[in-house]
Amino acid sequence: QVQLLESGGGLVQPGGSLRLSCAASGIIFSINSMGWYRQAPGRERELVASITSTGRTNYADSAKGRFTISRDNAKNTVDLQMNNLKPEDTAVYYCKADRGWRGYWGQGTQVTVSP
Repeated sequence: QVQLLESGGGLVQPGGSLRLSCAASGIIFSINSMGWYRQAPGRERELVASITSTGRTNYADSAKGRFTISRDNAKNTVDLQMNNLKPEDTAVYYCKADRGWRGYWGQGTQVTVSP
């Protein structure tokens, strides 16, 4: 009952930047944490960054200092600003929202970092 739509992925050169956006719709009342995960080919899906409704953030070590997660509760969106991108950041990035005991996933957006 929570629908998530990601946007903003694309092809970027190393050192470049991208801004991912996720819009939530449906039953969004009481959504607690929202976050961005990524999954590269042959790898497990991993947390990149998360943010609670009160603004508490958590980042993967690889994202600290380069990525910034933000949330607009009024617009029901969560963004991920990615700077100084590296080839190892290449993955499908997924938005996730937690409401109650359940988690909801977006369809994913491809991020490719390559010369």
